[in-house]
Amino acid sequence: MVPKTDPLDFDLYPVTCAKLSRGRSDLEVLNALIAGGARAAQLREKEMSLRDFFELALAFRERTAQAGMTFIVNDHIDVCRAVEADGVHLGQDDFPVREARKLLGPQTVIGVSTHSLEQALKAVEDGADYINVGPIFATQTKVHAGPPVGLELFRQVRARVSIPITVMGGINLDNLGEVLAAGASCIAVVSAVVGADDIASTVREFRRRIHSKR
Repeated sequence: MVPKTDPLDFDLYPVTCAKLSRGRSDLEVLNALIAGGARAAQLREKEMSLRDFFELALAFRERTAQAGMTFIVNDHIDVCRAVEADGVHLGQDDFPVREARKLLGPQTVIGVSTHSLEQALKAVEDGADYINVGPIFATQTKVHAGPPVGLELFRQVRARVSIPITVMGGINLDNLGEVLAAGASCIAVVSAVVGADDIASTVREFRRRIHSKR
């Protein structure tokens, strides 16, 4: 097992999606993320039973702990707590941040998806450890997230918020330069990584470009 330090010390934030992984299981994707040097992973499967999600989260916790990776569970604060994940990521319609904090305690990372400046400021006020701003570009991954908010919203949020910010939504290697030029330094991705021909190589290239702009 590799000892962890800061659970928010990562640059690329891959998020799973089995239906976009071209027949590869989430665990196969995780192994490729580890091989590519990713330092974080979020388990997100909206169409899986809670029992299956829990079993998969247990396996993710074991592998990420061995690799010294930050492990975030999407939505399910009960699963997050049960498997001792590093954190949970909540959407605008999920469990309230303040109540999640009461259940999970101060040591658990809580992230929140935000789609406006008001939502971002509210998440900070409620005690989120990081926020995600998006979708930056059009995406099919989160069909209910609304229209693209663009990089201007990220700039507005960055000027008002001091906690870490991730950006997400339609980001790939073709438009990554534009995102980095806007000042983003932590990039959340789904299809651009889990759907890549070579996941490990794609992770390495994302990280190389991110670090070249830091």
